[in-house]
Amino acid sequence: MIRPLPTRVDRHGERFRQNLAANTSAVAQLREALALARAGGGEKYNARHKERGKLLPRERVELLLDRDAPFLEICALAGHGIGAGVKAGASIVGGVGVVAGVECMIACTEATVKGGAMNEYSVMKSRRLAEISEENRLPAIHLIESAGADLPNQSRIFVPGGRAFRDITRASKAGIPNICLVFGSSTAGGAYIPGMSDYTVMVDQQARVFLAGPPLVKMATNEDADEESLGGAAMHSRTSGVSDYLAHDEYEAIRLGREIVSLLPGRKAGPAPCPSADVSPPLYDAEDLLGIVSADVKVPFDAREVIARLVDGSAFHEFKPEFGTTLVTGWAHVHGYPVGILANQGVLFSESAQKGAQFIQLCNQKSVPLLFLQNITGFMVGTQYEQGGIIKHGAKLINAVSNSTVPAITIMMGASFGAGNYGMCGRAYAPRFLFSWPNHRIAVMGGEQLAGVLEIVKRDAAAKSGQSVDEMELSMMKMMLAQQIDKESNAYFATARLWDDGIIDPRDTRDVVGLCLSATHNAPVEGTMAFGVFRH
Repeated sequence: MIRPLPTRVDRHGERFRQNLAANTSAVAQLREALALARAGGGEKYNARHKERGKLLPRERVELLLDRDAPFLEICALAGHGIGAGVKAGASIVGGVGVVAGVECMIACTEATVKGGAMNEYSVMKSRRLAEISEENRLPAIHLIESAGADLPNQSRIFVPGGRAFRDITRASKAGIPNICLVFGSSTAGGAYIPGMSDYTVMVDQQARVFLAGPPLVKMATNEDADEESLGGAAMHSRTSGVSDYLAHDEYEAIRLGREIVSLLPGRKAGPAPCPSADVSPPLYDAEDLLGIVSADVKVPFDAREVIARLVDGSAFHEFKPEFGTTLVTGWAHVHGYPVGILANQGVLFSESAQKGAQFIQLCNQKSVPLLFLQNITGFMVGTQYEQGGIIKHGAKLINAVSNSTVPAITIMMGASFGAGNYGMCGRAYAPRFLFSWPNHRIAVMGGEQLAGVLEIVKRDAAAKSGQSVDEMELSMMKMMLAQQIDKESNAYFATARLWDDGIIDPRDTRDVVGLCLSATHNAPVEGTMAFGVFRH
């Protein structure tokens, strides 16, 4: 029997109350940002869409999902604050949900935003959704109503956008079905998805699928063509064969989509029995997380207190608890799924890195997924630590992270600076899923540290050249650089650029991780003992 973790949280302490106030405010800000993203094109364009007798994009997703099924939204704030006509959400509603009992990747174009036209962030988000579908072998369902590429931005879309169509054909080859439901006009690039999907449903008198609409056909060939004969749903269902099913309305299209999914194999490829039937909630309230987690990433907090509020029964079998103590490692279950946890408890020393590398090998040996709880300022620096081999020991951890083949999930719950981001499975190391908390900060280093490094370099350069330092200019440069880094390390700056899969309320972390683990088990969960060369 694995013993539960104890807790030492003082809910009446000053630090807890300060964290609670700051994090509650941060969560409220997150909800406001998400509400704005979920509003689509806004009241005016949503009303216009409904006046045409159409369902809103999120209504289509809701009807497609099983009743009361959860929906793990991905990159909900992609494009947030970018400007230049890019709406938060990047004109796509995307995520993992259960359809007819089968976990699927769902991507729905946001037709109330520029007619569903795709910008560069839409392309990036589409690619991320396709990656999740491919890696976890999730059938993909595309709900399409799109004007194709946002033409003023075509130079940033054309080449990477083509990869999306290649991905669909490769998924089909790999046995991962793509299902397309077409609800409206789908022009140019919007026409390739139904053309390349395994199953295509079109709504009669609504769906219009063509490479070029009547105006462009007129310009190119001088032919006068009407939309219905050129690309209507009935024509494609009865004449061209692009459509496999003709739906009388949107509700029937969604019903047909659910029926198609119901005929797909639904058995998970991961180890059985998984998850465990014996699932008990944590012993401690998730609400505590808002008081435990430091709103200021410079202030440390106890990772074990977080783990105790994420894992089943708060039960955690810690590995090497007396060695490399700035990295907490051990095994637990989340919603019945076994998981190996690596959580930061300070800067990474050589011992912490060695311990993490060994632990990752053990999880691969047992084919147990990894959960990284990231709050890291980097690896320890200084003469003593360089001579002690911090580089080679850090390389062992990065080697293990890079070559591990079990699914990895990363939660960025605080700082994520420098090579610590790499060693703790940041975006560049391809975790299956990666989410962040509102307090999260990500950069090469903190703004103050970077500004301080700049000052030292400037003063050394001036001394070597025999020149004096302009103190006012240097002070101004430091201030501007610190402000720039502060802005660019913000959680919203990162999520807008798809450096994560979304910002989440810390209290939802257990459920988010459970949904991620469930999705990963649709593909085989197989570890490896091949890790390349470790420098000794």
